[in-house]
This record gives sequence, C-alpha cells and structure tokens, in this order.
Amino acid sequence: MKILVCISYVPDTTTKINFKPDNKSIDISGVQFIINPNDEIALSKALELTAEGTSGTVTVMNVGPAVTEAVIRKALATGANDAVRINAEPADAFFTASQIASYAEAQKFDLIFTGSESIDFNGAQTGGMIAEILGIPSIEFAKSLTINDGIATADKEIEGGRETLSAPLPLVICACEGMAEARIPNMRGIMSARTKPLLVIEPTEILAATEVVFLEKPKSRGQVQMIDASEAEKLIDLLHSEAKVI
Repeated sequence: MKILVCISYVPDTTTKINFKPDNKSIDISGVQFIINPNDEIALSKALELTAEGTSGTVTVMNVGPAVTEAVIRKALATGANDAVRINAEPADAFFTASQIASYAEAQKFDLIFTGSESIDFNGAQTGGMIAEILGIPSIEFAKSLTINDGIATADKEIEGGRETLSAPLPLVICACEGMAEARIPNMRGIMSARTKPLLVIEPTEILAATEVVFLEKPKSRGQVQMIDASEAEKLIDLLHSEAKVI
C-alpha cells in the first residue's frame, strides 16, 4: 500500500502568538513550531497500516519553506520512508490542497492522510479539497480506520451518535483524536532520519483563493459581575444589554 501523509507546520499550543505590525501575519520570532497534532495521529495510523501488511510505504509531505524541514525530519524519525517538501508558503487551504493534489495525482497513492484540522487556523478544509481536486472520496473527522480488500471503513462521531462509512481506495482520510496514538521517535529513528530522502520540488502555478485582510486576538474577558438573587430584573437587563442574549 502506497500512503501519503500530509503534515502541517504549526505553532506549539503553549506559544504566545503576536502579529506583525500590519496585522496580516504571525510574528514567528521566538515561536516554537511542531507537527500539527492531528497530522501526527494520521502518521501513526499510516505506519500501523504498513506494519500490518506485507509491504507498503509511507511518504510525508509538507507545503512550506526550508524552515519546515526540522519537523519533516521528525516525521521521518517516527518511521516514514521518505518525504517531499513543496517549496512554497501555504497561502490558504485551496493553494495547499492544489499543490498536494498535483503531486499525489502523478504518484498514484492508495491512501492520502491529513489531520482533520490544524491547530492554527482550524479550517478543516484541506483534506476535502484534495479529494475534490483528485475526484476521489474522502472521510473527514475519522476516529477509526480499517481496510479490507481495497475497501476502507471508518467511524466518525456525529451529534448524538456515531456514523460508519465505507469507501473504495484511493481515498482521502482526515484523521482526528482516537484513531491512533502519536509516536515518539527513538534514537535509532532519529539517526536514520538523517539519511532518508527528502525531495524538494517547486510549486505549480496556482493562485490562492483567499487573502488575509486582518488578524486580531480575541477580546480579553471582562470582570465578573455578581448579582444578588433578589435582583433578578437587573440580571435580565444585563443579559440583554451586555451579554447580548435575546
């Protein structure tokens, strides 16, 4: 089985985020970057699938500049066979999905993994867009995955229950928490990652579909107002005027 795992380069969840003066991009000075956690889950599942079968390869792919190669090497240390970096800033989900799909179409992967969403923009768009561009099915927010005779079966949580879906390969799977446990590279893996192939290719000429106009942080929480139980009318007025409860 030939598997592609798409990984994102995202700020660590403990990192304090600031914007550049134009408020259109993140100031990355002093920011610690990691592999997107949902992508690590996807990678772990891909490695499980190839370990269970008689043969298989796992390729990791990132759309990003050279600085992302540190996290790509971590994915190789975790167990991926090789890696590809598309040398471009990931302008938006459409641009990123188009770059990935362009490469994947030529390589004929059986299975393409993405994380369900990244922890920076939380868009949950890239996986579905890859599938649409390639004209293949996708299952998003998948919490489990089994493959038998070329048919993938996945479970996903829905409101009030769980849904089970099946689709033939090739397929895009957008993995979320519960599908697998993220792996920690061991020393042998770290050493071998240095010699594993990392192919760098230039992007195809595709324009981004969106533009960042302005970034801003959520407003800080206001002070808590304590209302005496005997002042129900005052509470109702505040809910309408300040909390905007209709």
